[in-house]
Amino acid sequence: MSTREPNSQKVAIITGSSSGIGYATSLMLARNGFYTYASARNINKSASLQSIADAERLPLKLIQLDVTDDSSVKGAVEKIVSEKGRIDVLVNNAGYGLFGAFEDLSVDEIKAQFETNFFGVIRVTQHVLPIMRSKHDSGGIIVNVSSVNGHVPFPVISAYVATKFALEGLSESIAYELEPFGIKVILIEPGAIGSGFMKGSVMSNRALDPKSPYFEFVRKVSSKISSDHENATQPEEVAKTIVQAILSEKPEFRYVVGSDAVTLMQARKNMQYSDFQQMIQKIVQ
Repeated sequence: MSTREPNSQKVAIITGSSSGIGYATSLMLARNGFYTYASARNINKSASLQSIADAERLPLKLIQLDVTDDSSVKGAVEKIVSEKGRIDVLVNNAGYGLFGAFEDLSVDEIKAQFETNFFGVIRVTQHVLPIMRSKHDSGGIIVNVSSVNGHVPFPVISAYVATKFALEGLSESIAYELEPFGIKVILIEPGAIGSGFMKGSVMSNRALDPKSPYFEFVRKVSSKISSDHENATQPEEVAKTIVQAILSEKPEFRYVVGSDAVTLMQARKNMQYSDFQQMIQKIVQ
């Protein structure tokens, strides 16, 4: 794979760019001068993104990339390197929520959740790292979009929570390994985001069965979470934080986005756990 540098313009790739945080981040990075590859599993869903980029003459290009498919990831990275010779920024954003009580989740449903939210990050990052490591002059930046749920668990989304806890640990660990190569790792931890998260979420098959002993509880909690997302921080705010972190000479390792996320993180840190549990129970009722 060639790592030549035909120009000095920095190159960014964002996963899950068809909507929400990925959509907003792709536009904002392009508007800040990055040649931006906005990737999505189905780029037909990103037509409006390309239309905006064309109208504003932004350095943005759609590229097909399915984070669950090795050949898709490999092909996308090779295409970027063949065209631009470099990758300076990777934003791992692709993901979705899986709703259902733990007992009602099938192993296959949990595996699918991890395949996108966690192994998808691993797959793309491992393909990009050799490119970044070859750039000893400036290294690179890896932004992992986690969640406040990477620290603060909620019921009914246990598989999603598990993927975000895993992503937090992975990010902390690899940061030590990559620092000598000038590669920075940044975690973004949003709270509820008005980004169509619920539309992209999946309800476990058994959770839809009225005979499930958790049926009413899951219905109540998922309805509350859905309501919270309708009146939440906008994805542009998360994108703004991501871009500010990327442009910073000395970025923080973690960025918490949204007043709800800040409040939850502070409560988790300062409250007795039994009191914290009661608070979460009240929130989801």
